[in-house]
Amino acid sequence: MPGKKFLAEALAAGRRLKLYCGFDPSASSLHIGNAILLNKLRQFQALGHEVVFLVGDFTGMIGDPTDKTSVRRQLTREQVLANAKHYQRQAGVYLNFGGKNPARLLYNSQWQDKLTFRDLIGLSSHFTVQQMIQRDMFQERLQVERPIYLHEFLYPLAQAYDSVVLDVDMEIGGNDQMFNMLCGRDLMRALGKKDKSVLMMKLLTDAGGAKMGKTAGNAVFLDTPANDMYGLIMSWSDEVMIPAFELVTTMPWPEVIGLAKKLSKGGLNPRDLKMRLAREITGLAHGQTAAQAAEEHFARTVQRKEAPAKLRLVKLKDGETLLAALVNYFGSTKSKSALRRLIEQGAVTIDDVKANNFNVKLKAGSIIKAGKRDWFKVG
Repeated sequence: MPGKKFLAEALAAGRRLKLYCGFDPSASSLHIGNAILLNKLRQFQALGHEVVFLVGDFTGMIGDPTDKTSVRRQLTREQVLANAKHYQRQAGVYLNFGGKNPARLLYNSQWQDKLTFRDLIGLSSHFTVQQMIQRDMFQERLQVERPIYLHEFLYPLAQAYDSVVLDVDMEIGGNDQMFNMLCGRDLMRALGKKDKSVLMMKLLTDAGGAKMGKTAGNAVFLDTPANDMYGLIMSWSDEVMIPAFELVTTMPWPEVIGLAKKLSKGGLNPRDLKMRLAREITGLAHGQTAAQAAEEHFARTVQRKEAPAKLRLVKLKDGETLLAALVNYFGSTKSKSALRRLIEQGAVTIDDVKANNFNVKLKAGSIIKAGKRDWFKVG
């Protein structure tokens, strides 16, 4: 918005655009959904435009209410900064933070912290309560009598102020961010700045149409170990493959179109194509050597159902149980109830024998398989 013609004319005029995308550090790692936005920023950077990678350490403390049917838990400054610790390194897979046209890394607390209450009243005078409350998730909360907090109204205003301070020509975000990004466009025009383009990206969704992200619980985080990342991508439905090639990888568009045509005509084995997708994405995050090793690990452990060449050793005290071993191996990534379900579903074996009791005591040297991809040895 305001339309393709507006952007096309700016590009045709040879203008060097300034554009940004904000990333609130609500988790300790960026994820595949963020990679879609990074990939688009990468394309503009390659064309010589000025790119800003904005860490929303201030807005992250408020919490974006978009698509939330209840208030989001607020984070402290310490939490958001800890979460953002590795964001630049992860974003560096797509963006170049050095060289002749480096992407700029900024934190929005640099200007948001300086706003006074008087400033806030002045900025908020450009928006109406009706404008804010018309959002779908707020209407849903009103219908079920769930509270809407005042600070949630202020989130779009805070994001809008980022555009004003940065004085950008364009903001990029997922299409679920349309309201927040257009607030920035409205505020820039109200303050006599200029018109800002808003470029909304498609979301990567699963077969049921659910957004693949933190809220849905199906996000693939960019710090996921290579073997696990490869395996998670292989678990995606076939419908996700072509959109993922388009949105997440750096594969040239004509090649993506070619793959889509071959797949639709039966000229490609879906499994082989998904393996290529897993290799492409894992290679971006971890390097091609690690991606190739992850593919070999997947082929061995999942396709041939063999134990990995190298097994992680989980040390237990004498008499400790299978549940204790699983808790030790998975750490905080799986709850005890989820681990119990794995056992109840027959997805755990001890030395190739299906386990049906999570209280069974283990002996040193036992090899445990949990689910399709996780193996370890008890020491």
